[in-house]
Amino acid sequence: MLFTPISFRTVKLRNRIMVSPMCQYSCEDGRATDWHLVHLGSRAVGGAALVMAEATAVQARGRISAGDLGIWEDAHVPGLQRIARFITEQGAAAGIQLAHAGRKASVRVPWEGDRPLSPEEGAWQVVGPSPLPFSPAHPVPEALSEGDIADVIRSFVEATGRARAAGFTVVELHFAHGYLVHEFLSPLSNQRTDRYGGSFENRTRLAREIAQAVRAEWPDALPIFVRLSTTDWTNGGWDVEQTVELARGLKTDGVDLIDCSSGGNVNGARLPIGPGYQTPNAEKVRREAGIATGAVGLITSAAQADHVIRTGQADIVVMARQLLRDPYWPLHAAAELRTEAAWPNQYLRAK
Repeated sequence: MLFTPISFRTVKLRNRIMVSPMCQYSCEDGRATDWHLVHLGSRAVGGAALVMAEATAVQARGRISAGDLGIWEDAHVPGLQRIARFITEQGAAAGIQLAHAGRKASVRVPWEGDRPLSPEEGAWQVVGPSPLPFSPAHPVPEALSEGDIADVIRSFVEATGRARAAGFTVVELHFAHGYLVHEFLSPLSNQRTDRYGGSFENRTRLAREIAQAVRAEWPDALPIFVRLSTTDWTNGGWDVEQTVELARGLKTDGVDLIDCSSGGNVNGARLPIGPGYQTPNAEKVRREAGIATGAVGLITSAAQADHVIRTGQADIVVMARQLLRDPYWPLHAAAELRTEAAWPNQYLRAK
């Protein structure tokens, strides 16, 4: 079942394996480099069906770090176009995740400490729904005005146009992991009293307005995915029941799949990490919201991934670290499951 094709609108995936968007922190001024071409291109060569570029900032201040990929200006398009073209030439679909880091922006890259930048290091003002820092070590974000929120929505729309110009056929909206839109969703980070805070309808307004605006810009023939943190893993926070309700709304807004992750919004939250620990939430969203889902999180073996699809827990598996360890995991998984996967002609002698 893992190697059964699936279609989202007019985009046909050759199997059910998606490369999770994984930040590489290897850009200058948001521009894609040869690293991105090799990193993403090798996963397409390795047999994945959908190769999703990392969280790509729709505004300069929406970067997690100064090394983040960007799509806030037209100058970013040529580098992305080269990558999307190569992925497509290998028989995979090329996707890109559009993102804004919100109050978790302006930090050093992970291998340099993953801590907030100092003014001397080029820190910039972070923003969020409310003036609540992510942790005591993080700066207090500036609360976005309604005018600022309109600018964020417009930036997502403009980024969508650039993604299409670059040749991507799937966009994923990053509403998870404690970044800007997730900050609006959770009552733990959103204490606004205007129409973007308080009730469930108000806290989900930004997510739905972005989804609706992107759907209007993105070709109707092409799919939109949304990554959600299905729970904050903290009492009183965002949870899977609210995720199901939001997913129902996003489906009516033209979203085709919910990429079901979790956590990231509460500093120190305890996640019950283990093999496939987020898969039950993907299954619940799929069943109760009636929308396709992707399962992500410690899915590492061929039998495990196949079981997720075979038992209807999700429609695709979204793989991250395992594909960093082995870009050719899909080809090896097909052999293990005794089925066929398309090898590149250049590698057939090794099949």
